[in-house]
Amino acid sequence: MSRHIDHEAEATDRVMFGFWVYLMTDLLMFAILFAVYAVLHGNTLGGETGRDLFSLPLALQETLLLLTSSFTCGIAMIAARQRKKAQTLLWFGITFALGLAFLGLELYEFAEFIHEGHTMQTNAFLSSFFVLVGTHGLHITSGLLWMGVTLIYVMKRGLNDHLVRKLAMLSLFWHFLDIVWIFIFTTVYLRAFV
Repeated sequence: MSRHIDHEAEATDRVMFGFWVYLMTDLLMFAILFAVYAVLHGNTLGGETGRDLFSLPLALQETLLLLTSSFTCGIAMIAARQRKKAQTLLWFGITFALGLAFLGLELYEFAEFIHEGHTMQTNAFLSSFFVLVGTHGLHITSGLLWMGVTLIYVMKRGLNDHLVRKLAMLSLFWHFLDIVWIFIFTTVYLRAFV
């Protein structure tokens, strides 16, 4: 019996270690995208700059949505560890809704830029902007898909050790995306107005 428990603990440790390695590779990718943006943000070919294009109130709204979702995600994890299924579903549901609202605002911003003729092909500044912020948006989308699928499993199967571990990894991923967004908000949006 103890061998089985040791084997399960080792498997769990390997999975968590692998997930941390994945997060570190994602961090490296975002670091490269930030570096590219830092180099190219002034290359507008005489066109409009971030100060001309960005809406600071919109970026602040996005930030508040994502930070609030990080808080609700934390509450959801407390409920999950206590095996409180209804509370876990409620708080992850709120997290999902906040993430969806964030993604909607990001897509709205992109659509406005494209409608006004500010696309990736316009200049190096916009190319680096769309790639950096768009990559974050793709990560949010994958996080929402992961969250939705996992919550369906929780509804059907309840909270067992395996699902709580999956929710813990999801929570780490979501908090990681919040941290990346804080850097985006600071280096992309706030920097444009300083």
